[in-house]
Amino acid sequence: MNKLKKGDQVVVLAGRDKGKRGTVAQRVDADHIVVDGVNIVKKHVKPNPMKGTTGGVVDKTMPIHQSNVAIFNPATGKADRVGIKLLDDGKKVRVYKSSGEEIKA
Repeated sequence: MNKLKKGDQVVVLAGRDKGKRGTVAQRVDADHIVVDGVNIVKKHVKPNPMKGTTGGVVDKTMPIHQSNVAIFNPATGKADRVGIKLLDDGKKVRVYKSSGEEIKA
C-alpha cells in the first residue's frame, strides 16, 4: 500500500522547494510523484507544425522523490508521517503517526 496517493496535500521537506505545499498530481513510479507547483523547470521545446505546437521555453513540473515530501495534517497544521493500520474487518487504512487518526482521501 502506497503511503502517498493522488490528491493528497503534501509538504516538501528537502530541496530548493523546501517548505512549499502542494497536491499530488500523479505517481510516476514506485518512488516518484508529481506535486503541483513544486520542482518546476524551464524546458526548451522545438516547434512542431504537425501537432500545431509553437516552440519556446515552457515551465514543466518534474517528479520529486517521495522521501522528500510528507503528508500535511490539517488538524495540527504541520507535516506528518503516515502509518498503516489493520482494521477488524481486514482492511488496511492510512493513519497519521502523531494522532493515529485515519487519513480521509
